Amino acid sequence: MHNLSDFVHHHFDKSTGELSDIEKRVLAKAHERKIISTNVNAALQANASLGERLADSIARVGGSWGFITGFLAFLVVWCVANTIVLATGAFDPYPFIFLNLVLSMLAAIQAPIIMMSQNRQAERDRFEAAKDYEVNLKAELEVLSLHQKIDMQVLTEIAAMREELGRLSQRLTS
Repeated sequence: MHNLSDFVHHHFDKSTGELSDIEKRVLAKAHERKIISTNVNAALQANASLGERLADSIARVGGSWGFITGFLAFLVVWCVANTIVLATGAFDPYPFIFLNLVLSMLAAIQAPIIMMSQNRQAERDRFEAAKDYEVNLKAELEVLSLHQKIDMQVLTEIAAMREELGRLSQRLTS
């Protein structure tokens, strides 16, 4: 392969103009001998807005065992306080209508925040998959390049051996 067009056609089975932006970027990085991998966490964190970081934090806390056990303890204390301790002057007597209101409001706020965080996680997964594809593509190109270099070296050595055999056979016949 003498030029880029031949290389692209041979390895990608398409012309240079048909390459995607990712393939062009990978080819350029491979040609420049530069790395293509990046820290996905740092790249996404740098572009995250305050709301996105807040949603991730709330989802991280809301989906933890610490939150679940703490909230379970809060519910037990609420129920015990309103049935046994404050039997005559309970501020939320059984069937705990105020507690139901609080739990409904919490769920109404927490659910969309967790969904925002899940959407960000899906975006992160797509970004990570794209980066993995780029790194894998560059690795394949580098392996192909190494194969080509080794093949050229072997061909050069075979040609040198043929010349040497020719010289040796001429000496033997003369």
